[in-house]
Amino acid sequence: MTGKLIWPYPDEPQSGFWGNTTAIIDWCEENYVVSYYIAEWSNTLTNFMFILVATYYTYCIYRNRLETRFILIGMMFALVGFGSWFFHMTLKYRYQLLDELPMVYATSTPAWSLFCELDWKTLRASKGPISKRKEWFFGIIVVSFTTGLTWFYMASQSPIIFQVLYGFLNCLVVAISSSFAYFLVPKNKLDKKNLYTTMGLGIVIFLLGFISWQLDIHLCNFWRYFRRTYLLLPLGTFLELHGWWHILTGMGVYTYIVFLQYLRVLNLGIDDDFLFIWRWRLLPELVRKDSAISTKYSLEFWGPYETETLQSINTATATATAGSADITNAHVEALN
Repeated sequence: MTGKLIWPYPDEPQSGFWGNTTAIIDWCEENYVVSYYIAEWSNTLTNFMFILVATYYTYCIYRNRLETRFILIGMMFALVGFGSWFFHMTLKYRYQLLDELPMVYATSTPAWSLFCELDWKTLRASKGPISKRKEWFFGIIVVSFTTGLTWFYMASQSPIIFQVLYGFLNCLVVAISSSFAYFLVPKNKLDKKNLYTTMGLGIVIFLLGFISWQLDIHLCNFWRYFRRTYLLLPLGTFLELHGWWHILTGMGVYTYIVFLQYLRVLNLGIDDDFLFIWRWRLLPELVRKDSAISTKYSLEFWGPYETETLQSINTATATATAGSADITNAHVEALN
């Protein structure tokens, strides 16, 4: 079925505006079938999620006066989005490096922060400020690792080894931060609940993105057949699973980094200065208590909005007051 709003896929052209492909990876999305100027339409535009989330995240860090290390994470996060945008738009090798290597650099920053916080004797978070000597020591180790990985990947051009080492670095970050969260004793149950919820939600969303990525790789022929035969254009652009990898990992990484912020604040014992909220019941954020919150929010995931909570309290108070007044009036009438 074709029409003004639905049209069939054209034959995949040999090349487009950016010329022949030089990248060592070409994803399942057919090249230049939507636009002559963009090699992979969906895989390119979905990187807007990275850029949008990284921009908002960095703004929140600056506004709430959190540590510089978190601003650096946001900048690396944005660089991943821009690099991936140019890579999928052009399918050039130089932009592939700008996509993949910043992924390692962005993950190395929270890894460095967690290494500095870790008490290697107890495997728990160390209390108090971190010494500059310890920061420099682990900084040199992390920079050496990322430099070596960069050199090795450019020399070998082996995506599998690169992906394995990148996955290992992510698992290390999750393992250490999970240990910190497990041994942490917050002041109240809500802090512990929000901490675990944010951590779990970030991991689950990221894993859904990873599954989408793997399905895109291993079932590519099926997806292409289904898009061309049943969905057609433009609906087929919504079934590009590598694009969903961008969207889901963008949200998953944001959520997990907020968890790391929250964990850091709790470990430092400065949580009294902050309020952990869920904007629109879904989006976690750490804000200073002296900051104005302009949107609806709840204090737990999918919990009641704070305005609704206050209204419920006020209604209950008014009902109780009215009931007491009725009892008092009835008592007075009985005495008369």
